[in-house]
Amino acid sequence: MEYWKLPPRVKVLEALGCIGDGRIEFTGEREARVTGSDGQRVYRVVWDGGLGIASDDNGSVYRGYLGYPSIAFLMLKGVLPFDSKLSKALKGIPWRELNEKFKSYRETENYVRELLSQKGVSWAYVEAFIRKVLGEIEKLKPYKIPLER
Repeated sequence: MEYWKLPPRVKVLEALGCIGDGRIEFTGEREARVTGSDGQRVYRVVWDGGLGIASDDNGSVYRGYLGYPSIAFLMLKGVLPFDSKLSKALKGIPWRELNEKFKSYRETENYVRELLSQKGVSWAYVEAFIRKVLGEIEKLKPYKIPLER
């Protein structure tokens, strides 16, 4: 069995923003379409009902980590922790644009940190939530399943 690698920290925030934006559309009990932040791409997520999940987003396909579409899916299914306050605060962030501009997840995260600070969101709160989600991913060990067409 092949397990997903731990995603970059910022992908937890991107998943919350995706949910806040309403960009995840369930097409069935175990499948969803997730629209990218710029509206140009649509990713497919398929779940086995347990800890097996697949997605065709770039992080999943090319880097082998659990991508933000899968994280968002698992949050909405109650498998991973979700925070509606943070999700609302992260609404409307142009993730793809920021990732291309900064070419560094750390720089993107720093930029988002500033945005959240302007909205009065404590970074300590955000940091604790990121650690909580990454800890759950590490503990649960979601694994790769085939993404059948």
